[in-house]
Amino acid sequence: MPAAENTLRILSYLAGRPAPVAASAIARELSLPRSTVYHLLTTLSTHGFVLHFREEHRWGLGTSAFELAGGYTRQQPLARLGRPLIAALSDRLGESTHLAVMSGGDVLYIVEERAPRRPALVTDVGVRLPAHLTASGRAMLAVLPREQVRALYPSASAFPDRTGLGPRRPAELRELLREVRSRGYATEDSEVAAGLRSVGVAVRDQAGWPVAAVAVTWADEERDERALADAVTATASVLESRLKR
Repeated sequence: MPAAENTLRILSYLAGRPAPVAASAIARELSLPRSTVYHLLTTLSTHGFVLHFREEHRWGLGTSAFELAGGYTRQQPLARLGRPLIAALSDRLGESTHLAVMSGGDVLYIVEERAPRRPALVTDVGVRLPAHLTASGRAMLAVLPREQVRALYPSASAFPDRTGLGPRRPAELRELLREVRSRGYATEDSEVAAGLRSVGVAVRDQAGWPVAAVAVTWADEERDERALADAVTATASVLESRLKR
Protein backbone atom coordinates (compact mmCIF):
# COMPACT_ATOMS: atom_id res chain seq x y z
CA MET A 1 0.00 0.00 0.00
CA PRO A 2 2.71 2.60 0.79
CA ALA A 3 4.32 1.99 -2.64
CA ALA A 4 0.96 2.35 -4.41
CA GLU A 5 0.15 5.50 -2.46
CA ASN A 6 3.55 7.05 -3.17
CA THR A 7 3.25 6.18 -6.85
CA LEU A 8 -0.09 7.98 -7.06
CA ARG A 9 1.32 10.95 -5.14
CA ILE A 10 4.19 11.24 -7.62
CA LEU A 11 1.85 11.05 -10.62
CA SER A 12 -0.50 13.63 -9.08
CA TYR A 13 2.42 15.93 -8.32
CA LEU A 14 3.76 15.71 -11.89
CA ALA A 15 0.27 16.28 -13.28
CA GLY A 16 0.08 19.56 -11.38
CA ARG A 17 3.40 20.93 -12.63
CA PRO A 18 3.57 23.18 -15.72
CA ALA A 19 6.85 21.54 -16.81
CA PRO A 20 9.02 18.50 -16.00
CA VAL A 21 10.77 18.61 -12.62
CA ALA A 22 13.89 17.16 -11.03
CA ALA A 23 13.65 14.00 -8.93
CA SER A 24 15.17 15.91 -6.01
CA ALA A 25 12.28 18.39 -6.15
CA ILE A 26 9.76 15.54 -6.10
CA ALA A 27 11.46 14.00 -3.07
CA ARG A 28 11.57 17.34 -1.27
CA GLU A 29 7.99 18.40 -2.02
CA LEU A 30 6.51 14.98 -1.13
CA SER A 31 8.84 14.35 1.84
CA LEU A 32 10.02 11.04 0.35
CA PRO A 33 13.47 9.44 0.39
CA ARG A 34 15.33 10.08 -2.84
CA SER A 35 15.99 6.37 -3.25
CA THR A 36 12.24 5.69 -3.12
CA VAL A 37 11.50 8.42 -5.66
CA TYR A 38 14.16 7.16 -8.10
CA HIS A 39 12.94 3.57 -7.75
CA LEU A 40 9.31 4.50 -8.42
CA LEU A 41 10.21 6.84 -11.30
CA THR A 42 12.25 4.09 -12.95
CA THR A 43 9.34 1.66 -12.68
CA LEU A 44 6.87 4.24 -14.00
CA SER A 45 9.22 5.05 -16.87
CA THR A 46 9.40 1.39 -17.89
CA HIS A 47 5.63 1.38 -18.34
CA GLY A 48 5.48 4.77 -20.09
CA PHE A 49 3.77 6.69 -17.28
CA VAL A 50 6.69 9.09 -16.89
CA LEU A 51 9.46 10.26 -19.20
CA HIS A 52 13.04 11.04 -18.18
CA PHE A 53 14.38 14.09 -20.00
CA ARG A 54 18.04 13.18 -19.62
CA GLU A 55 19.51 16.41 -20.99
CA GLU A 56 17.55 18.41 -18.42
CA HIS A 57 17.77 15.84 -15.59
CA ARG A 58 14.02 16.18 -15.14
CA TRP A 59 10.93 13.97 -15.15
CA GLY A 60 7.50 14.54 -16.66
CA LEU A 61 4.34 12.61 -17.43
CA GLY A 62 4.50 10.05 -20.24
CA THR A 63 2.02 9.02 -22.88
CA SER A 64 0.64 6.14 -20.78
CA ALA A 65 -0.44 8.64 -18.12
CA PHE A 66 -2.13 10.74 -20.79
CA GLU A 67 -3.78 7.64 -22.25
CA LEU A 68 -5.09 6.65 -18.82
CA ALA A 69 -6.27 10.17 -18.01
CA GLY A 70 -7.98 10.55 -21.36
CA GLY A 71 -9.51 7.08 -21.45
CA TYR A 72 -13.04 8.28 -20.81
CA THR A 73 -12.75 10.97 -23.45
CA ARG A 74 -11.46 8.56 -26.07
CA GLN A 75 -13.79 5.68 -25.35
CA GLN A 76 -17.03 7.63 -24.94
CA PRO A 77 -17.55 11.21 -26.14
CA LEU A 78 -14.66 11.23 -28.62
CA ALA A 79 -15.83 8.18 -30.57
CA ARG A 80 -19.51 9.09 -30.23
CA LEU A 81 -19.03 12.68 -31.29
CA GLY A 82 -16.53 11.75 -33.98
CA ARG A 83 -18.41 8.91 -35.67
CA PRO A 84 -21.09 10.98 -37.49
CA LEU A 85 -18.50 13.59 -38.49
CA ILE A 86 -16.16 10.95 -39.89
CA ALA A 87 -19.06 9.34 -41.78
CA ALA A 88 -20.12 12.69 -43.23
CA LEU A 89 -16.53 13.42 -44.29
CA SER A 90 -16.32 10.06 -46.07
CA ASP A 91 -19.61 10.72 -47.89
CA ARG A 92 -18.46 14.19 -48.92
CA LEU A 93 -15.07 13.06 -50.25
CA GLY A 94 -16.00 9.59 -51.49
CA GLU A 95 -12.96 8.19 -49.68
CA SER A 96 -12.31 6.18 -46.50
CA THR A 97 -11.85 8.26 -43.36
CA HIS A 98 -10.60 7.61 -39.83
CA LEU A 99 -10.36 8.94 -36.29
CA ALA A 100 -7.30 7.84 -34.30
CA VAL A 101 -5.62 8.56 -30.96
CA MET A 102 -2.03 8.25 -29.76
CA SER A 103 -1.10 5.17 -27.75
CA GLY A 104 2.58 5.32 -26.86
CA GLY A 105 4.49 5.34 -30.14
CA ASP A 106 1.47 4.03 -32.07
CA VAL A 107 -1.81 5.38 -33.33
CA LEU A 108 -4.95 3.49 -32.33
CA TYR A 109 -7.94 3.73 -34.68
CA ILE A 110 -11.23 4.28 -32.84
CA VAL A 111 -13.56 5.21 -35.75
CA GLU A 112 -13.27 3.89 -39.31
CA GLU A 113 -15.60 4.75 -42.20
CA ARG A 114 -15.05 2.76 -45.40
CA ALA A 115 -16.16 4.36 -48.67
CA PRO A 116 -17.80 2.02 -51.22
CA ARG A 117 -15.72 0.76 -54.12
CA ARG A 118 -12.49 2.11 -52.69
CA PRO A 119 -9.28 0.15 -51.98
CA ALA A 120 -9.09 -2.18 -48.97
CA LEU A 121 -7.17 -0.70 -46.03
CA VAL A 122 -5.06 -2.15 -43.24
CA THR A 123 -6.66 0.28 -40.78
CA ASP A 124 -9.74 -0.66 -38.76
CA VAL A 125 -11.16 0.01 -35.30
CA GLY A 126 -8.68 -1.35 -32.75
CA VAL A 127 -5.75 -1.53 -35.18
CA ARG A 128 -2.44 0.02 -34.11
CA LEU A 129 0.19 1.37 -36.51
CA PRO A 130 3.52 3.15 -35.92
CA ALA A 131 2.70 6.82 -35.43
CA HIS A 132 5.68 8.13 -37.44
CA LEU A 133 4.45 6.33 -40.59
CA THR A 134 0.82 7.51 -40.56
CA ALA A 135 -0.66 10.90 -41.40
CA SER A 136 -2.73 10.72 -38.20
CA GLY A 137 0.32 9.99 -36.07
CA ARG A 138 2.43 12.69 -37.69
CA ALA A 139 -0.32 15.25 -37.19
CA MET A 140 -0.38 14.49 -33.45
CA LEU A 141 3.40 14.19 -33.07
CA ALA A 142 3.81 17.63 -34.65
CA VAL A 143 1.70 19.10 -31.81
CA LEU A 144 3.45 17.27 -28.97
CA PRO A 145 6.31 18.99 -27.11
CA ARG A 146 9.60 18.33 -28.87
CA GLU A 147 11.01 16.76 -25.68
CA GLN A 148 8.24 14.18 -25.71
CA VAL A 149 8.88 13.33 -29.34
CA ARG A 150 12.57 12.85 -28.54
CA ALA A 151 11.66 10.53 -25.68
CA LEU A 152 9.41 8.46 -27.95
CA TYR A 153 12.02 8.31 -30.73
CA PRO A 154 15.46 8.41 -29.06
CA SER A 155 17.35 6.43 -31.70
CA ALA A 156 17.08 4.62 -35.05
CA SER A 157 15.87 1.47 -33.28
CA ALA A 158 12.55 3.25 -32.51
CA PHE A 159 11.63 3.50 -36.23
CA PRO A 160 9.96 0.33 -37.56
CA ASP A 161 8.95 0.45 -41.22
CA ARG A 162 6.31 -1.30 -43.32
CA THR A 163 7.17 -0.57 -46.96
CA GLY A 164 10.78 0.62 -46.71
CA LEU A 165 9.68 4.27 -46.76
CA GLY A 166 9.42 6.88 -44.03
CA PRO A 167 11.79 8.45 -41.48
CA ARG A 168 14.42 6.16 -39.99
CA ARG A 169 16.33 8.51 -37.70
CA PRO A 170 15.34 11.21 -35.16
CA ALA A 171 16.73 13.97 -37.38
CA GLU A 172 14.57 12.84 -40.31
CA LEU A 173 11.47 12.80 -38.11
CA ARG A 174 12.23 16.28 -36.75
CA GLU A 175 12.45 17.65 -40.30
CA LEU A 176 9.24 15.89 -41.31
CA LEU A 177 7.36 17.32 -38.30
CA ARG A 178 8.66 20.81 -39.07
CA GLU A 179 7.09 20.46 -42.51
CA VAL A 180 3.80 19.32 -40.93
CA ARG A 181 3.71 22.35 -38.64
CA SER A 182 4.52 24.68 -41.54
CA ARG A 183 1.94 23.11 -43.88
CA GLY A 184 -0.81 22.78 -41.29
CA TYR A 185 -1.56 19.13 -41.99
CA ALA A 186 0.31 15.81 -42.23
CA THR A 187 0.69 13.50 -45.21
CA GLU A 188 1.97 10.02 -45.96
CA ASP A 189 2.48 8.35 -49.32
CA SER A 190 2.79 4.54 -49.55
CA GLU A 191 4.48 4.36 -46.13
CA VAL A 192 1.66 2.32 -44.56
CA ALA A 193 0.53 0.46 -47.69
CA ALA A 194 1.90 0.75 -51.21
CA GLY A 195 -0.24 2.82 -53.54
CA LEU A 196 -2.23 4.57 -50.80
CA ARG A 197 -1.91 8.14 -49.57
CA SER A 198 -3.34 9.93 -46.52
CA VAL A 199 -3.84 13.39 -45.07
CA GLY A 200 -4.26 13.92 -41.32
CA VAL A 201 -5.07 16.84 -39.00
CA ALA A 202 -4.80 16.88 -35.21
CA VAL A 203 -7.73 17.53 -32.86
CA ARG A 204 -6.65 19.47 -29.75
CA ASP A 205 -8.13 19.85 -26.31
CA GLN A 206 -8.46 23.12 -24.40
CA ALA A 207 -4.81 22.91 -23.31
CA GLY A 208 -3.65 22.42 -26.89
CA TRP A 209 -2.85 18.72 -26.40
CA PRO A 210 -3.52 16.41 -29.39
CA VAL A 211 -6.36 14.15 -28.24
CA ALA A 212 -6.98 12.64 -31.69
CA ALA A 213 -6.49 13.08 -35.42
CA VAL A 214 -8.87 12.99 -38.38
CA ALA A 215 -7.57 11.51 -41.63
CA VAL A 216 -8.60 10.48 -45.14
CA THR A 217 -6.94 7.77 -47.25
CA TRP A 218 -7.17 7.43 -51.02
CA ALA A 219 -5.54 5.49 -53.84
CA ASP A 220 -2.45 7.05 -55.38
CA GLU A 221 -4.34 8.81 -58.15
CA GLU A 222 -5.08 12.35 -59.23
CA ARG A 223 -6.76 14.12 -56.29
CA ASP A 224 -6.38 17.66 -55.02
CA GLU A 225 -4.41 17.14 -51.80
CA ARG A 226 -5.06 20.68 -50.61
CA ALA A 227 -8.82 20.30 -51.07
CA LEU A 228 -8.78 17.01 -49.15
CA ALA A 229 -6.71 18.62 -46.40
CA ASP A 230 -9.15 21.55 -46.15
CA ALA A 231 -12.07 19.14 -45.74
CA VAL A 232 -10.22 17.12 -43.07
CA THR A 233 -9.23 20.34 -41.27
CA ALA A 234 -12.84 21.52 -41.22
CA THR A 235 -14.00 18.21 -39.71
CA ALA A 236 -11.21 18.28 -37.11
CA SER A 237 -12.21 21.84 -36.17
CA VAL A 238 -15.85 20.87 -35.68
CA LEU A 239 -14.90 17.90 -33.49
CA GLU A 240 -12.49 20.07 -31.54
CA SER A 241 -15.20 22.64 -30.82
CA ARG A 242 -17.69 19.97 -29.72
CA LEU A 243 -15.20 18.40 -27.33
CA LYS A 244 -14.61 21.79 -25.69
CA ARG A 245 -18.30 22.48 -24.94
